[in-house]
Amino acid sequence: MSHIDHFSHGFATPALAYVMSVFGSLIGLLMAARARSVEGTSRLWWLTGAAFSIGGTGVWVMHFVAMLGFKVAGTPIRYDVSLTIVSALIAIVAVGGGLVLVSSGGGRAGALVLGGLLAGLGVVGMHYLGMAAMNMSAHASYDPLIVVASVLVAVVAAIAALWFAVRVDGVRATVGAALLMGIAVNAMHYIGMFSLSVEPLATGVLPGGAEAVDFLLPLLVGISLLTIGLLLVLFLSPSSRELREEAELEALIAARRRRNSDWLS
Repeated sequence: MSHIDHFSHGFATPALAYVMSVFGSLIGLLMAARARSVEGTSRLWWLTGAAFSIGGTGVWVMHFVAMLGFKVAGTPIRYDVSLTIVSALIAIVAVGGGLVLVSSGGGRAGALVLGGLLAGLGVVGMHYLGMAAMNMSAHASYDPLIVVASVLVAVVAAIAALWFAVRVDGVRATVGAALLMGIAVNAMHYIGMFSLSVEPLATGVLPGGAEAVDFLLPLLVGISLLTIGLLLVLFLSPSSRELREEAELEALIAARRRRNSDWLS
């Protein structure tokens, strides 16, 4: 049995992973709040941004930042590029689907549970597909009980995150929710990681794939920069309060026009 080190760089990687998960969750929650203030295509665009921020940065980037500290004694680790990219898409699409379900369901309990199941299982799928993308000279196996625990944590965390997305408003509440979401995402990740055991293989052949520094770091930086771009969009666009006030004003003007039209007729 090979020795596994989850913290080969000390607490630098888990700390940075937590910061990234909170950062992505915070921006995603802010975008979800904007989505509640608009209708139609505009709402879909805000939910898409929220899905990218939460699923892409808050979950996927967090996962692979943490993986930069993962080492297995006696074997280098390489990453399958295609599987790694697919894992990112799974996280973003699953979180987006959950957000759309909850938004269209008006935040009702049934929609919240269904959306949480979709998002939670998507996050689990991202995690274990990301693990499967690792190539090393060792046979990997998983403790089924710990895997089940990671699934339960992911689903509960997803339900909580979606509840925050449709309910939380205000700076303090949103920051608090993002901090809690960061804890939940990291907990799911490390529970899933601790389910892993590896048995070394005496092949003498280097595993195929890309090194973390050559592939993961540029991809992580790219997604993080896109998330910062979404943050700029948030700052440059009207706030949720302004959007609500604008919608209320438009509704008031439309009502007065209808009354004037009825009176003239």
